[in-house]
Amino acid sequence: MNIGTGIIAGVSVSYSHASVEQIEAACETSEREAVEALLKRPGVSEAFVLQTCNRAEAYVVADEAETAREALDEYLVGVDPNATHELGHEESLRHLMRVACGLESLVIGEDQIIGQVREAYEAARGAGGIGSTLDDAVLKALHVGERARSETAINEGVVSLGSAAVELAESERDIADATALVVGAGKMATLAARALDDAVDRVVVANRTLPHAEHIVEELDTDAAAVGLAALPIAVEEADIVVTATGSDDHVLDSDTLEEVGETLIIDIAQPRDVTPAARTVEEVELHDLDSLQSVTDETRSQRREAAETVEAMIDEEFDHLIAQYKRKRADQVIGAMYEGAERIKARELRTAVSKLEAESDDGLTDEQQEILESMADALVGQILSAPTQSLRDAAENDDWTTINTALQLFGPGLKPEPADIPEAPDGIPDEMRRQMPDAVLEQLTVDDD
Repeated sequence: MNIGTGIIAGVSVSYSHASVEQIEAACETSEREAVEALLKRPGVSEAFVLQTCNRAEAYVVADEAETAREALDEYLVGVDPNATHELGHEESLRHLMRVACGLESLVIGEDQIIGQVREAYEAARGAGGIGSTLDDAVLKALHVGERARSETAINEGVVSLGSAAVELAESERDIADATALVVGAGKMATLAARALDDAVDRVVVANRTLPHAEHIVEELDTDAAAVGLAALPIAVEEADIVVTATGSDDHVLDSDTLEEVGETLIIDIAQPRDVTPAARTVEEVELHDLDSLQSVTDETRSQRREAAETVEAMIDEEFDHLIAQYKRKRADQVIGAMYEGAERIKARELRTAVSKLEAESDDGLTDEQQEILESMADALVGQILSAPTQSLRDAAENDDWTTINTALQLFGPGLKPEPADIPEAPDGIPDEMRRQMPDAVLEQLTVDDD
């Protein structure tokens, strides 16, 4: 019987090494559906998937790294291998923290990503993908992400793709008297509308569900209106700036719709794309997508470099805590099994001793005498196992899994020795057990007589 190591393997397809099309190819199913598919793979016990407009990432837990990697290969079917970045166990843990802190975002320190990680965590939990290993990993990532934003200036300035899109528009032209159209009513669209508030003369929000668009409009101080998607062709004609951020699987703006709109700046921050790439050929239409925001975010990256260094140190600290936490849990699993086995032996021997004493006494044992025997048995178990308990925790800290696995074989739940099978040694340690124990553990088992 060997204790599972709970190895995490991850894969990332992000803007840093993949195009928008390659990220889209990795997001063909929802986060929940992707988690459910990964859990069906042989040997996978846990799974977590994060999909945003500029990244698609998956993490699985298995007993063997090769098993985990084979499962992730299924997730990446159809994705160019050159666009993927594989992550090992510790690299996955550190990467998740960096993502939640915004260090891996197109806009360093942006706030939206931590909410997206939290939503992906809930989706994975709902699909049964979160066990003890990923629970610790993702919750630690969320914790350090919150610390980064509350203890540093990592999120000052441009903090979302929505605000970056507006900054790009301002760098391209004077938008003070412009009419801006925001297509969509989700988080990205809401952030874009808020960034446009007071920056333009008028804002129109178009969405399939009109009440959702109206809810955004109510938050704005600028002259604003809400329309349904049926009115999109007219709204585009009246707009000077268009920011698209829907969750549609299909294009919401095609070339035919844009043929007669005149001079229009369109910034598509949706994933998958809202605007057909063919729109780049339409006269007077200037189309930007996620790749275009790189230049806008370069300045923010420079401004936040100092804060990012502080966050990096914070991640190092939290990473060490997480690794130590994993090791303690592994040791505690073995220690728990060890005590369970010892408790069975104690209970059996206590029953035998009480029976013999009662047989030799006409009046039997009093309650007080039984309590004394039980207390003595408890004390013996505690004293004998105290030293190996500490040794096992030390072994976990030092990645000495040979000692831990040996202890699990000796003391684990499968060990159910019978009295005849285990002759008692003079000091109370069974000879068979003594012969199998590693020297380091055996030395720690020596208990002072006094």
